[in-house]
Order: sequence, then structure tokens, then C-alpha cells
Amino acid sequence: MEVAVAVLTGLYFAVSIYLMLSQHIIRILLGTVTLSTGANLTIFAMGRITREVPPIIPDGRYLPAEGAANALPQALVLTAIVIAFSLFAFLLVLVMRSYQELGTDDTEAMRDAEPRGEPLPPLGY
Repeated sequence: MEVAVAVLTGLYFAVSIYLMLSQHIIRILLGTVTLSTGANLTIFAMGRITREVPPIIPDGRYLPAEGAANALPQALVLTAIVIAFSLFAFLLVLVMRSYQELGTDDTEAMRDAEPRGEPLPPLGY
């Protein structure tokens, strides 16, 4: 099971890097989301993936049963999912607003701050 998750995680990272190297900003946004999913899978796989023993502490005991999965990575992944979703929503609104303002999602065409052909600002003190 861990091998399949490792291969899937590598696939997520490869796809995210491919998307983030694009010039279109919506692909960069989707690459960011895919990268966070790959990171979440990495954290989840580090907590031992088992289906036999749930990470629940029975009544009267202080420790989970032997061989249980670690619950801390699962809690971290749940928190990371919420943070990634809020980041995605913020970036999506930012991309939509820039598209409305500039009329393009191409990063090369979005050069209002650094237009081509103008001299460089002073680079030293």
C-alpha cells in the first residue's frame, strides 16, 4: 500500500511541477493545489497506513493498540486540507480579479509593473 501511495505522490509532484512551469496563471494555481495534495499524501503515508487497527484509544487505556496508525499525521493532513482550500479560494479570487483587470491570464502579458523596453530602475545605493 505504501508503494502505491509513494508512486501516486511522485505523480502528483510531477504533475504539479509541470503545471507550475506554465505561463497561464490558472495552470499555476492548479499546480499549487496539486502540490499541496502531494504534500498531504506524503504526510499521510508517514503515519503508517493500516486498516487492521484503527488509531482509537480504548476505554481504560492510555495508549492505542499495538500496530495502530499514528493519528498525528492524519490530524495534520486535515488541518492542511482546510488551509489549502482557503489558500486556493483566495488565489482563485485574485486570479479572477487580475483577469478582469488585465483581460489575460498569460504571465508574459501581465507586465504592467515591469513593461518591456523601459530602462531599469536604479539597482544600487
